[in-house]
Amino acid sequence: MSPFTSHMQIALEEARAAALRGEVPVGAALVDPQGRLVARAGNRTRELCDPTAHAEILAIRAACAAAGSERLPGHALYVTLEPCPACAMVISAARIARLYYGAADPKSGGVAQGPRIFSHPQAHHRPEVYDGICAEEAARLLRAFFAGRR
Repeated sequence: MSPFTSHMQIALEEARAAALRGEVPVGAALVDPQGRLVARAGNRTRELCDPTAHAEILAIRAACAAAGSERLPGHALYVTLEPCPACAMVISAARIARLYYGAADPKSGGVAQGPRIFSHPQAHHRPEVYDGICAEEAARLLRAFFAGRR
């Protein structure tokens, strides 16, 4: 298994755990420049009554706290769903070097869809972006979750 898919598997584990908690199944894994996992998280917006408790934000907060810095240069973030505009701004502010994501989010995405945050001149930092990593598995989790809600 390549590092890309192995780190995404961690994010998928977090997404599955989020679904079991009744959260939208999105997971994230944050890896340091040496390839070591430094943080992982799944959505917790309902549990924490916090609209900012997206998987990406929680992983970035944990990694920044551990590093003692608001920036994570050289780090890579793996997330199962295309980040929303708010998460994309935080990824930029944290100076994350690479973003790998699974499923596209035509409704609420902020990277390849919608406002395309990293394309704006106001974006202070533009990470390298790689999409479609384990996309079908991530999309399947989301479809199953929302089908169960209908």
